[in-house]
Amino acid sequence: MKFVKTEDLKPGMRLAKPIYNKNGVLLYERNSKLTAPGISSARNFGLIGVYILEPAEPVPPLSKEDLEFEQLQTIYIFRLRECMDCIAQRRKLENYQAFLEDILKHFGSLTHRVNFNQNLRSSDDFMYKHAISTAILTTMMGSKLRYPADKLRILATAALFYDSGYRSVPNTILDKGINLSASDMDVIQLSLEKGLVPLSMYRDEFSYFSRALSLMQTYVYEDHPEKLAARPDDELQEMAALLRVADHFDQMTAMNIGYEPMSEIAAMGYLSSHPDKYPKLLAATLAECIHIVPHAANVDLSTGDKGIVLVENTKDFMRPVILRLSDNKIYDLSKDEDYQKVHIVDIMKTMDNRVAMDKDTIKQFVPDAKLQKLTQDLQAKLKRANAAAAKRKKRNPTAGK
Repeated sequence: MKFVKTEDLKPGMRLAKPIYNKNGVLLYERNSKLTAPGISSARNFGLIGVYILEPAEPVPPLSKEDLEFEQLQTIYIFRLRECMDCIAQRRKLENYQAFLEDILKHFGSLTHRVNFNQNLRSSDDFMYKHAISTAILTTMMGSKLRYPADKLRILATAALFYDSGYRSVPNTILDKGINLSASDMDVIQLSLEKGLVPLSMYRDEFSYFSRALSLMQTYVYEDHPEKLAARPDDELQEMAALLRVADHFDQMTAMNIGYEPMSEIAAMGYLSSHPDKYPKLLAATLAECIHIVPHAANVDLSTGDKGIVLVENTKDFMRPVILRLSDNKIYDLSKDEDYQKVHIVDIMKTMDNRVAMDKDTIKQFVPDAKLQKLTQDLQAKLKRANAAAAKRKKRNPTAGK
């Protein structure tokens, strides 16, 4: 698989990922060959490029849920653009409520972890894709923390609009990625502050918008509290911390034109090493919403070789059951004696920034009775640990902040 810019596409190239229109209608299936009219459509569609399969490369496996996730991302990006255009033109946000409720419907009631796949970003579309990803993460995290519906609306609205000021940041600055000077940061900060100004006209349009705007102000002015009219209350500060975790995790792990992203493992490590900025409870909540080290993932080990995750550890993603390929042995990293011998350093990714999976190897691997019992024992232990943690959280919902 390789990424090919739109201007370099040729007839006959095979698509590695589907292409949808703004309404989520499938235009081109995976593995379909591009034609001259199709290439013209891709250019008119505003795509910066597409992922192409090598001539003999098989189509990568994607679950129905993963495909739906990509479809929703495309729909949401177009809807957010329309909302941003309305704000810039000081028009009524007629379609916003339905847009917001759709996000809450899909991501506000999940009972399982999801594969958090992100689209490739450029300076032209970074703001929209980042806002959508952040809104999805905050919705999942808020739901996991059992926030009421209106609080989820406040969070998701803040995530979608707090960085609308990026529309006025010059591409010459956005193209620098993480290599920003102090003056670049000043330009971005002023742009974010100015971006909040037109949002005030929607205070009375939605019951939750005034509070969402206060959250946006709390977040944007967190390094300049003197600019706020009043000190944010505890709830605003709590929601701002949640927004910060989602915002920064997405920025660290998303693939952008020009520079490599951080892996999910490295990003989670960064969050956990700065608990004052990213509260422990919120970082743990994020890990409960998305797969960090999922079943069948290819991983780099501390011994310098590779491994495959046989059983995901839902309690501690860094301590699953793995198959070490160099000696074909099983290591249960939840056990200290195994963890001292080998542990996961990082996770392997594909060209399009997805977790590299090796389900074929696992299918060929036939566990013996010992491993089957080990797996059953681990799953039972994790189930008991999760039940105990849920009880503790119910008794003391603020513990760990």
